[in-house]
Amino acid sequence: MCDQDHFEEDLKKYSRRDMGILMSAAGAAMMFPRSAFAVDVAENEVEIKTPDGVCDAYFVTPKSGAHAAVIVWPDIFGLRPAFRTMGKRLAESGYSVLVVNQFYRSKKAPVVETDASNASIQDVRPLAQALNPKTHMTDAKAFVEWLDAQPQTDTKRKIGTIGYCMGGPIVLRTAAAVPERIGAGGSFHGGGLVTANDDSPHRLIPTMKASFLIAIAENDDQRDPESKNVLKASFEQAKLSAEIEVYPAGHGWCPPDTKVYHKEQSERAWARLLALFEKSLAK
Repeated sequence: MCDQDHFEEDLKKYSRRDMGILMSAAGAAMMFPRSAFAVDVAENEVEIKTPDGVCDAYFVTPKSGAHAAVIVWPDIFGLRPAFRTMGKRLAESGYSVLVVNQFYRSKKAPVVETDASNASIQDVRPLAQALNPKTHMTDAKAFVEWLDAQPQTDTKRKIGTIGYCMGGPIVLRTAAAVPERIGAGGSFHGGGLVTANDDSPHRLIPTMKASFLIAIAENDDQRDPESKNVLKASFEQAKLSAEIEVYPAGHGWCPPDTKVYHKEQSERAWARLLALFEKSLAK
C-alpha cells in the first residue's frame, strides 16, 4: 500500500496540480468523456452480508441483460465519488461492476471527508492495518457469491477484479480465493504484491486460473526493482498470462482525484484493462 515514509516526498515529485488538471471528485466525471459506444447503466447502493458483518457497496450495471461481473477494490482512501465514477465508466463498457467499501468493519463509506487530493493518509492507515490476508479472502468469497446471485451477472462468464494501491494485493488474494470464478485481475500501483512473508500475495499465484495486468508505479519500482521479476517468474511458472509493466507515473496515478493523477498514463492503463477483460472474460 502507500509508503508512508515517502508519501509526502513522492507527492512533491509527482504532483500534477500545477498542470491545470481537475482534481476534485466533482470534476472526475468531466475527465472521462462518455464513449460513443457507452451503454446506459443503472446505479444502486447495496449491502452485502459477509462473515464479519455487512459491507456497503456501489453496484452499477448496464440497464438490460446479464454481463460479466467485476469487483473493484479501491485504494487506501476507500470508496468515494472518484471510484463511483470509475465503476460507472467500466459498467458503460458492458460490465456489472461492484465497487466495495473494504473498510466496512470500521466505517461506512466515505471514510474520507474530501477527495483523495486533500485527505490525510494518517487518518486511513489504521483502517487498512485492521485488515489482513484472511479478511481479504473471506470478503472476496462473499462478494463473488453475492454477484453470482444477481440477475445482472452472467454466471457463464468469468469474473474480473481490479485493485488500486492496497487493493492490488487483495486482487491477487481474490483470484486465489475463488479461482474457478476469477478469470482476470488488474493491479494498479499495487503495494506489497511481493514480500518475504509466507503469506505474500505472489505465493498464491500457483493456485490461480486468471490472466493478469500488473501496472507498476515508477517510484514503487525504484524502491523495489526485484518485485516485478519475481512476479514475472511466478506467473510463467504457473503458466498464466500476465502483462507486467512499469508506468512512468507516481504511485496513485490512476484515480482522478489524487494529486498525482496522470491522465495519459491512466488512460493507457485503462485501455489495457479493457483489452484484458475482452479477452479473458468471454463466454
